[in-house]
Amino acid sequence: MSLELSLEALKEYIAAEDYKGYDPYDGLNSFFTRTLSAGSKYPRIAFIQLLKKVPLNIRPFLGIKKEYNPKGIGLFLWGYVKLYQSDRKLEYLEKIHFFIRLLGNLKSNGYSGCCWGYNFDWQSRAFYVPKYTPTIVNSSFIGHALLDAYLVTNDDTALQMALSIKDFILNDLHRKEESEGICFSYTPVDFSAVHNANLLGASFLIRLFRYNQDEMMRDIALASLDYTMNYQRPDGSWYYGEANFHHWVDSFHTGFNLQSIKCFLDEGFAERYRDAFKLGVNYYQSNFFLDDGTPKYYHDKTYPIDIHCPAQALSFFSSLGKDYMPLTENIFRWMTDNMQDRKGYFYFQIKQHYTNKLPYMRWSQAWAFHALTSYYLSQKGY
Repeated sequence: MSLELSLEALKEYIAAEDYKGYDPYDGLNSFFTRTLSAGSKYPRIAFIQLLKKVPLNIRPFLGIKKEYNPKGIGLFLWGYVKLYQSDRKLEYLEKIHFFIRLLGNLKSNGYSGCCWGYNFDWQSRAFYVPKYTPTIVNSSFIGHALLDAYLVTNDDTALQMALSIKDFILNDLHRKEESEGICFSYTPVDFSAVHNANLLGASFLIRLFRYNQDEMMRDIALASLDYTMNYQRPDGSWYYGEANFHHWVDSFHTGFNLQSIKCFLDEGFAERYRDAFKLGVNYYQSNFFLDDGTPKYYHDKTYPIDIHCPAQALSFFSSLGKDYMPLTENIFRWMTDNMQDRKGYFYFQIKQHYTNKLPYMRWSQAWAFHALTSYYLSQKGY
């Protein structure tokens, strides 16, 4: 399938669904699962993982509804900004304004600045996060989309929302301080130190410096970068985090790290880390793809192949220019040949013996849309 046909089919699907959908992690959006888990950590994890792993959609039977997911809406905004950048169609501009208004309605209240969480409770091994508790990951992705929306459309509402996110990151999140820098927490309710989350927040702040010239914010962003760069391994990789139970290396979080470091370099900062960035790019390219473009989940294991793997890779390598075009072409072909349904949507995961084809909106469609529009923009010479 051509890029144009693939993108058009996905656009039609997500519009028909009104940009709402289910999520792999929305298992606690059911009255029954919340009641049966009785507020306990391991039953919560069990219900979330059960609904995530079952390849049949039992959510309607549990009373779970399709909803807007703030992060998904941010990624749809980002995708339409890229489409409008390449082709100034009125329909794209109207979508941009629609998503900006929607993000204004979906933001979490009671914090120092604009911020966004998920539309469901979620429980990890480390901590529990109630619905709409803002995260640095969601807020940073949305912040990047808002900044690009301002750059392309000159929409002041987008800029003011983006400027406000700084106050959430600097005032409401915890920080782990070390001699080699600082690490932002994932949410205001935890103290975890996760590299991709830390770098995503820092990369947004360093882009924001262009607009507010806040030197304290800039220095904090650079200290956040220093923290994660200090933990880069000799082969160019990073663990997900430095806690013992975070010691794994996977595809799309590696891509998030590199995308964030590229933001610093693009903004004219952190030149001393350019060689480390190149080492990381080489590791990413060499360890997470088979010759035909098949994306591996882990550096040492292929399955499960998650839609995030080709989506983040396509987005990132598209931004590196013509030297990576053969790789991006392979990834695009593999992704659309193996994970896009004839109805236009993308599958969740390919396991070794079966495929989970559930059309999750935030996890699959929003990420695929972000990836395809990034690739489309690069094909147009941007």
